[in-house]
Amino acid sequence: MTKENAIKLFQDKRVRVQWDEKQEKWFFSIIDVIEVLTDSPRPRKYWNALKTKLKKEGGELSHILGQLKMQAADGKLRLTDVADTEQLLRLIQTIPSPKAEPFKVWLAKVGYERIEETEDPELAFERAMETYLKKGYSKNWINQRLKSIEVRKELTDEWELRGVKKRIRICNIN
Repeated sequence: MTKENAIKLFQDKRVRVQWDEKQEKWFFSIIDVIEVLTDSPRPRKYWNALKTKLKKEGGELSHILGQLKMQAADGKLRLTDVADTEQLLRLIQTIPSPKAEPFKVWLAKVGYERIEETEDPELAFERAMETYLKKGYSKNWINQRLKSIEVRKELTDEWELRGVKKRIRICNIN
């Protein structure tokens, strides 16, 4: 297994994931996630019923999910419904399960924090400080990191003010 095609374990159950290099996103097997969150003996049937319900309710989610070939339990590659991280978080919100509740609570908390940050942007810096401290970084490192972000932002703002536009440079090497 490589980074691009791996199995993650969640509470001793496997969740197949696949990295898409082009989109730079992880994709998760929806069936595996449903099995973990619902303990359903037939997660595929649960997913089909949930998809039908979402379509009836007019939810966009059921229309934007994709399929990728992933290794099944028998070792064969089969098309599997997948979701990227954002889609997966939206999907989890639709699953009525006690195991899904911690994710829902976390999503509500993060959403509320983002709303607070739009009202008071300084809160974003305070939360960044807290996160870096929890990860074990020193206060000196954190202050330098936040300062470098501020300096980079001032630089890019100045470039934009002077009319510098983003440009992708493609080099041909022969």
